[in-house]
Amino acid sequence: MTETGPLRGRHRELAELDALVERARAGRSGALVVFGEAGVGKTALLDRMVAARPGTGVRVERVVAWESEMELAYAGLQQLCGPMMGSVVRLPGPQREAIEAAFGLRAAGAPSPFLVGLALLGLLTEAADGRALLCVVDDAQWLDEASARAVAFAARRLDAEGIAVVLAMRTVGAVFTGLPRLAVEGLGHDDSHELLRLAVPGGLDRRVRDQLVAEARGNPLALRELPRALSPAEIAGGFTLTGSMPLESRIEQSLVAQLAPLPGSARLLLLLAAADPTGDPGLLWRASAALGLGQADFDAAKEADALTVGARVSFRHPLVRSAVYRTASQEWRRRVHAALADATGAGRDPDRQAWHRASATLRPDEEVAADLERSAARARARGGAAAAAAFLERAAELTPDPVLRGQRLIAAAEAKHDAGAPAAALRLLDTVGGHPLTTLQQALVVRLRARAGYALRRDASGPGLLLAAAQGLEGLDPVLARDTYIEALAAAIYGGRLGDAAQVTAVATAILRATPATEAPATEAPDGGTAGGGRARDLILRGQALLAAHGQEAAIETLRQAQRAFLEQAPDSLELHWMWFASRAAQDLWDARALRALADRQVELARAEGVVTVLPIALSLLMLAQTVDGDLDAAEASCDEIDAIKDVTGHPLPQYGRLFLAAYRGQAGETERLAARIRADSYARGEGYGLSAVNFSQAILYNGLGRFAEAVEAGRRELPYTHELSHAMRTLLELVEAAAHTGEQALAEQAFEQLAGVTRPVGTNWARAVLTMARAQLGPPGTAEPLYREAIERFERERIPIMVGRCRLLLGEELSRLDRRAEAAEQLRAAYESLSGCGLNGFAERAARELRALGQAPRARPYEPAARLTDQELNVARLAREGLTNRDIGARLFISDRTAEYHLRKVFMKLGIKARTDLRTALSDPDRPPASAQ
Repeated sequence: MTETGPLRGRHRELAELDALVERARAGRSGALVVFGEAGVGKTALLDRMVAARPGTGVRVERVVAWESEMELAYAGLQQLCGPMMGSVVRLPGPQREAIEAAFGLRAAGAPSPFLVGLALLGLLTEAADGRALLCVVDDAQWLDEASARAVAFAARRLDAEGIAVVLAMRTVGAVFTGLPRLAVEGLGHDDSHELLRLAVPGGLDRRVRDQLVAEARGNPLALRELPRALSPAEIAGGFTLTGSMPLESRIEQSLVAQLAPLPGSARLLLLLAAADPTGDPGLLWRASAALGLGQADFDAAKEADALTVGARVSFRHPLVRSAVYRTASQEWRRRVHAALADATGAGRDPDRQAWHRASATLRPDEEVAADLERSAARARARGGAAAAAAFLERAAELTPDPVLRGQRLIAAAEAKHDAGAPAAALRLLDTVGGHPLTTLQQALVVRLRARAGYALRRDASGPGLLLAAAQGLEGLDPVLARDTYIEALAAAIYGGRLGDAAQVTAVATAILRATPATEAPATEAPDGGTAGGGRARDLILRGQALLAAHGQEAAIETLRQAQRAFLEQAPDSLELHWMWFASRAAQDLWDARALRALADRQVELARAEGVVTVLPIALSLLMLAQTVDGDLDAAEASCDEIDAIKDVTGHPLPQYGRLFLAAYRGQAGETERLAARIRADSYARGEGYGLSAVNFSQAILYNGLGRFAEAVEAGRRELPYTHELSHAMRTLLELVEAAAHTGEQALAEQAFEQLAGVTRPVGTNWARAVLTMARAQLGPPGTAEPLYREAIERFERERIPIMVGRCRLLLGEELSRLDRRAEAAEQLRAAYESLSGCGLNGFAERAARELRALGQAPRARPYEPAARLTDQELNVARLAREGLTNRDIGARLFISDRTAEYHLRKVFMKLGIKARTDLRTALSDPDRPPASAQ
């Protein structure tokens, strides 16, 4: 019910809400999370904001989330998007298909939550359509997880669409972290007294009044509703209030007390409306008729100021709905749910019907349980793992057959784990023990316990438990066994120095025993593919096990076969998931070309299939490949995409990419900030990989800044862990450079020998170039030049410009020490231009200092017009230069096409151009100048 009187003490809140809408009317978008305890006035603020909009050219879409809907994937989003679905045909194909699959409007695989979030952003933009759109979600804390993530994703990407999104909730959940907030607190003393006076016009005893004001703590709903439950004697002062009950419960109790005088049939009608979160009047009429309720009951509910039936069914306040439902007897709840199930019908909404039937069922019933299981399958298909788990758990409760009940409990636990709730999965598995299980089911329970336990604890027990689970699946499900073996090996490797060092070898050795080398050598098939080389997943498993147990030389051939298989075979879902292991192998074998090809392919496949669980890891490896290529801007765009996916999926990933970029760019403060966070997270997760990433990044940072003693300190920490390969072995080159500059010859030679041990067996140009670059820094004066030139030639052949620039810097420093000033200046100038062009600003400034020491200034890079663009404008401009449409740009950058157009207009204005065709010239040097030039 919308209040018509003034809202006391809410000038600040109303002003902020009105400003948000006015910005939307001016074409700028924004979101606001309005939060505060139940009854504090959030709904009244929303009512007033919405009521002020008629005739202002602002379209309003408003929904109220409901607690019972939390178990239905995308239920809240479907309610929000319903009035806008006429525009779905104008969305890009993948987004349209994703949101239609999420709503069950098309038969398809599980939709990417990432694409669903983009589709929501597109629908909101289409709904705005040149005028402002106000989108309001009340009680947003009850949104189902999938809907909440989609709404938060879209809200974070609003920009220039003319959309205002307001989300009201009691407490701000993690999914909405980072959005602007407006706290709604209790009213002040004077406003509380005045509101109480208006609520009880006849006056209150002073002691009762003061007690009510004190206990309400400024909560407007409490001030209005609590006095209504007082008897005349209590109002006169003959009742001592007690604060033993929580305020929200007391408000609910007061609301229920006010409804107590209604006839039983009218109260049953209220319960019926409370049990249906859709607010569909037609459904309410059908179900009420089945219960024998009539117009008199509707009239009574309306006269009690409890229920309004219009275009939608709504309660005076969300707490009225919850109070009615919470305080109803189980028998009455079952009656209304049964009526709603019959009125819903399987053809209209089979999942809600199944849920209502389950809520109406007291004893085990296989027919109801089977319906719930089918609903779980549909929820899975829509990407709702949490909803699938809820359906399956309730199905298990209603399953009479103990064998089938155990099967459904295992499936529910698996869904809980996939939904990111490993603790809940373990609790469900604890209930499985008393049920008869097949040998395969027992093995599945062991596997799920190991996976959920590792997800929770990340301790040294994880790899061993996963290994035992994999061995238990041998002979029962070979494909699942291989998948679990890979999980065990990945856990052992990523645990690294924070795990049990012997465990990596133990897991690898067990895998080698389980996967004998029976594959024939790979040969080239007539169609260009590989023949006789085995499946990619089997090859990568054995190759990585060989690498862990016996080193690079033993693993090279198998790993290269695996890489070819991943590039040439059509991967299944498991192979797509584990392709990153092949990319990691490319790093460990110093194979830049394979790294690029595998990262590109995994990203391409994950995008095409909408596999959001794979895409962030694939993008992380693509980011490394882009860094090797010297394209730090592209690497940063990959990091942006990873962050966007994290927003919508909620899966945390350490910010390794941001750390590497900050180090390469010479940003000391940002590197140290990220390093501290990742180091703490690594210890918490028990993953030594993160410590290696931190040490590697710090060594790069300090070498670039010329702070060689600090680079030595960072690099020295990796010396005991060269056997881990990855970042540990790449840190050795940094340690050679730092130790050579600080005169620690013995340390430099130790690092060189360990570097030789992990490069010589491989023999790629990248490996040889790295070793040659390191050797050049250890020889006597006058011997380094040919080695540097060889390294430069090899790095150029492998297209690794960042290392070309660094080699030229070292060569220039060497020639300067030999007093060959002209030649030194030539190399240093080339190093400066190459390094600054790649964005390695620390190393570029180091080259500039050396040039100035020779009495020469580095050639000033022209201050390109592009330097005046913001990061987002520059990203839009680059993509437009490549010929992408506004819609394509929006999809790539996770913004609306209208926002892409807005930024492009600003780009044209700043660069003084009029057409996209001018961008190629205006952005002839797409990299902005280094920090020292700005």
